[in-house]
Amino acid sequence: MTDATEFAPGLMIRGITAPQKLSDYKLIAFDMDSTLITIECIDEIADATGKKAEVAAITEATMRGEITDFKDSLRQRVGKLVGVTEADMERVRAERLKLSPGAETLVKATQAAGLKVLLVSGGFTYFAEHVRGMLGIDFVRANVLEVKDGALTGGLVEQAWGDICDGAEKRRTLLEVASLIGISPSQCIAVGDGSNDIPMMQAAGLSVAYHAKPRVRNEAKVSINEGGLDRLLEVLR
Repeated sequence: MTDATEFAPGLMIRGITAPQKLSDYKLIAFDMDSTLITIECIDEIADATGKKAEVAAITEATMRGEITDFKDSLRQRVGKLVGVTEADMERVRAERLKLSPGAETLVKATQAAGLKVLLVSGGFTYFAEHVRGMLGIDFVRANVLEVKDGALTGGLVEQAWGDICDGAEKRRTLLEVASLIGISPSQCIAVGDGSNDIPMMQAAGLSVAYHAKPRVRNEAKVSINEGGLDRLLEVLR
């Protein structure tokens, strides 16, 4: 991609002219962990079993793109969660899950401009559905943790579309929802921070990197490197 230019302090753009009109877009898709919310849920669940360090190391390597098979990476990490109870999960959700700065402002602004909102995550429905309720999100796709007798088995539940929402599935979901609501990919915005967000960012008309890894910033038309998610509203008005 062409070199990025600083649109405002801590806000980079490349390959676009700004400001643009928000209402020209019809769908905004968000990654969840470290994008729409401040935590990596799987790392925090692992903390309940004393395995946060080893799980977080796999998460970090995956987000940097050093582990390229996201499905294998996720299976490895979920496998370390055997025995985590639903009460542990509830505690993570209640005590640690927080929206990223500016998330609510940005989502409300996009909804007011007529956009639909998609949350598409390599994380888990247990948290994604909670975030849906907090923000009034229209569509959610995420992974389902298998629970037996009130505790995690270390497995994932197969869904109609598959068992793991990886980068390819994120892209497919973005295109599927765009088709469902009768818009073109060029009318979509995709916001993420990790390498498994790149496929959906490449498919969307506008790609946004939020406090992202370098290779993700290099793919994005907008990079928010300082401040909250609502800084996108400086570029889209």
